[in-house]
Amino acid sequence: MQALSPLDGRYRAKVEALAAYFSEEALNGARLEIEIRYFIALSKEAGVKELPKVSAAQEKSLLGLIKKWNEKEASEVKKIEKTTNHDVKAVEYYLKNKVRKIKGLSAKTEFIHFGLTSEDVNNLSYGLLITRSLNAVVIPNAVNVVSDLKKLASATRSIKMLSLTHGQPATPTTLGKEMMVFVDRLNRQINQLKKFQMQGKFGSAVGNYSAQKAAYPKVKWEAFGSKFMKSLGLDPLA
Repeated sequence: MQALSPLDGRYRAKVEALAAYFSEEALNGARLEIEIRYFIALSKEAGVKELPKVSAAQEKSLLGLIKKWNEKEASEVKKIEKTTNHDVKAVEYYLKNKVRKIKGLSAKTEFIHFGLTSEDVNNLSYGLLITRSLNAVVIPNAVNVVSDLKKLASATRSIKMLSLTHGQPATPTTLGKEMMVFVDRLNRQINQLKKFQMQGKFGSAVGNYSAQKAAYPKVKWEAFGSKFMKSLGLDPLA
């Protein structure tokens, strides 16, 4: 009775696999991942001298926070959000609390979210979630539907029926043939989804890296951002 839409109401069982990609818990997990991977990438940029390159052990600890993300950790972020009243900022503060406990990084937490806006984190997070949901759930399930339709087409290839044009009886066809029409259409959509690549926007408020350039003008931030987005599997938005 408290569902906001049929998707979290009567259709929940049908779309439950997508909750791992489109729930608030999943979104905050993706935000956390973006912040962590950005921090690591930033540490590897030689021009940012105040943030030394993270060691192998430190990087392992940072990436471990992504792997350990669960409902309990998500609840910690929600507690922080009660104070910040801002979801991305809550993730940022949560991560800072975690990074302070990693040996050698306690004094470097201000580089978390350095020069970013919430939209930098949000759009890259959505890009990750959509890409992963397509590869893990949407495309495999669409392929299964095609397989079922092919079986149905084979089983009904001798069943004759009258086709329609403009809603009026036209020429004879078979149910099997009509099922193969849907197989062809779905296959075309699946092929497009396999080639599809989410775009990403990065680089401060309007994408000109103004904050980063003010702090480190000698760093080639456009190249940095492009490389970072590609490392996430996203197409840099021009």
